[in-house]
Amino acid sequence: MKRYLFLYISILFSSGLFSQSDTLWIPEIEINTKRTPEVYSESSRIITILTKAEIESAPVQSLVDLLEYVMNVDIRQRGYNGVQSDISIRGGSFDQTLILVNGIPFNDPQTGHHNADLPIDIDNIDRIEVLEGPASRTFGPNAFSGAINIITGLPETNTLKLSLTGGENNLYSTSAALNTSNKSVANSFSISKKGSDGYIENTDYQMLNLFYLSRIKLNNATLDLQAAHQDKSFGANSFYTPKYPNQYVQTKTKFISASLKGGAELKHKTSVYWKQHNGQFELVRGNPLNYHQTQVYGIDETINFHSEMGKTAVGFSYRHEKILSNVLGFSLDEPKNVKNEADVFYTKSDKRNNYSFFIEHSYYSKRTSFSAGLLANYNSVFDWHFAPGIDFSYNFTNHIKFFASINKSFRLPTFTDLYYEGPTNVGNADLIPEEAISFEAGLKFIQEDVAAEMAVFKRDGTNIIDWIKYSDTQEKWESKNITELNTGGFEFAVHLNSSFFSKQNLPINQFKLSYAFTNVSKKSGDFTSKYALDYLKHKLALNLSHNIYKGLSMNWQASYQDRAGTYLAYPVDIETEYKPFVLLDAKMNWEIQNWDVYLEVANLFDANYFDIGNVIMPGRWVKMGVSIDINLSK
Repeated sequence: MKRYLFLYISILFSSGLFSQSDTLWIPEIEINTKRTPEVYSESSRIITILTKAEIESAPVQSLVDLLEYVMNVDIRQRGYNGVQSDISIRGGSFDQTLILVNGIPFNDPQTGHHNADLPIDIDNIDRIEVLEGPASRTFGPNAFSGAINIITGLPETNTLKLSLTGGENNLYSTSAALNTSNKSVANSFSISKKGSDGYIENTDYQMLNLFYLSRIKLNNATLDLQAAHQDKSFGANSFYTPKYPNQYVQTKTKFISASLKGGAELKHKTSVYWKQHNGQFELVRGNPLNYHQTQVYGIDETINFHSEMGKTAVGFSYRHEKILSNVLGFSLDEPKNVKNEADVFYTKSDKRNNYSFFIEHSYYSKRTSFSAGLLANYNSVFDWHFAPGIDFSYNFTNHIKFFASINKSFRLPTFTDLYYEGPTNVGNADLIPEEAISFEAGLKFIQEDVAAEMAVFKRDGTNIIDWIKYSDTQEKWESKNITELNTGGFEFAVHLNSSFFSKQNLPINQFKLSYAFTNVSKKSGDFTSKYALDYLKHKLALNLSHNIYKGLSMNWQASYQDRAGTYLAYPVDIETEYKPFVLLDAKMNWEIQNWDVYLEVANLFDANYFDIGNVIMPGRWVKMGVSIDINLSK
């Protein structure tokens, strides 16, 4: 560790010769966290935006590693490099965060464990928007405690990018991305293959990603098409229970969508999508146990118009969810063969239809903004649910704004919540949707080179779904509706961009600091919680990006995490508290002409930590990579 620290500190303070590069500033970026159009500076909610420049310079290899440093986002990883991760926001569970790809909902109805099975490489991402707090009023069910929208980009030039990365534990990653563009059509296609032998026994993985995005300009409209495929397999050492360390998982994800956007005074956006996820789980590697296939398709229609009274949006969405399984659902009259598997059959199935109708209106003046909306949702299994909400802000000055909001959210049980039966878990077909009312208030400060925000929040949840045990002698975790679960906390963040430091003649491109405190309490019931009461109580995150000499730059990301809750330490089943830990990642980039060479070290301090009890996380991991951008227009 000392030699790495000496190397980085020496580079940081060497020679005194620096160059300055700008990073994109965000106040006027149009965001997608409401149905009515809105730019970042108008928002009355806590929204974190990660720009393309930040993503490219970050010392990470996957989307979940990138989110590790976003305020009050809790990433609980199993494995490394996006193998499998649970994503939650503000003390919620991994099933309570909605993931979107270019505005299209991506969550899997089987389980939130699959929500991060994103067939998108980090190089494809143009921007990430993280909305903290409820978003059911905008996005419907399952945006319970927050939403993350991953937005991919289309370069305006004809380019070919080739990348190659290698590292410890026989890690490799290779990718190619082809972009073409003319006046009427832009296309982007990428392919990547990555893998590793793993950092301990049975943590090896292989992953293939294919992604295509196209934008076609029509008369007064644009048509966006996207298609993606992921094939992933990995050793799952103790992922679901430490009693079986030799678990193994294979998943395949297919995703297609089309969005038509147009209109002048009356603007409309119509989106259709389809997603299929196949999973094979082996409790003992080499002996398949569970097979699942989920299929989701839907349509979303939004109509926007302006008037003297402000901006108004109305629309509807429809979503169909279906599962085939040998474990989850109701018994099939006739078993269905599992594709490419001889003498293996799906024996169970379930499906449900979801209809949402919404209206939202926003009004902006020089000093105030006001937004109110209502979503009415009908589910073929769980009947009607409603999600109203109000956001308000008042500008004390041109740079200081007070904001407050109150919103209702809800989440439908997953098929795993309802039906799963295994060696250590049993589902509950009588579950009902969980609901919450959330309150938020705070201050924002925004100017040309500084942004800061602070907020307090409270979420009163009812019928919260969790896997629990009533006693230490109970063998299996059961899924239950907890009567009440209340969550509250405080957040603070400051963001300084390159222009702030250029005024001080400092070689810094960006500085970000955030802190979040969260507290979750249950009001009734004497039980041990598997998920709901294991949350990040304290999270401090820091990002520093600076130049060294000409094309040489450095990016540091640090995070302090202190988790509440306990786990049963295997094999003695002693209730053990999570220990706080510090993670530090660093990346050195050298850009010369169209080449980019980098050295990256994850977990520089070689911290020993758990995101999930008994699942050992990797220590220090060194990687090196190179990429080249080839201009095909010349």
